[in-house]
Amino acid sequence: MTTTEADQLTPETATPETPASGGAAAAGTDHDHGVHGYHKQKDEHLKRLRRIEGQIRGLQRMVDEDTYCIDILTQVSASTKALQSFALQLLEEHLRHCVADAATKGGDEIEAKVEEATKAIARMLRT
Repeated sequence: MTTTEADQLTPETATPETPASGGAAAAGTDHDHGVHGYHKQKDEHLKRLRRIEGQIRGLQRMVDEDTYCIDILTQVSASTKALQSFALQLLEEHLRHCVADAATKGGDEIEAKVEEATKAIARMLRT
């Protein structure tokens, strides 16, 4: 949001992401208040994680029932892909929200957020 857009907000058109006060300096940002990039999709993310949890429980059941190795490995692969997909979505939301927020603030904070995101990407690539 540009400064001009923020100046045009009224209490009726303000949202939690765009306070009517006209900017982050006056009211702080969502990130300053513990609202992270995934906040808007929190329920969807929890549902997705519960589904992945179910896949892991299914793996436990398969081992307990002496299921054929290759069948278990197929399910391990599916569970791994589901977690990787979740991580990628979370990373995208981090970039769009937290890194973008730091970019608007400028200074050392943007450098720290970019480094943080780069390290997270490196961890994801190692898996």
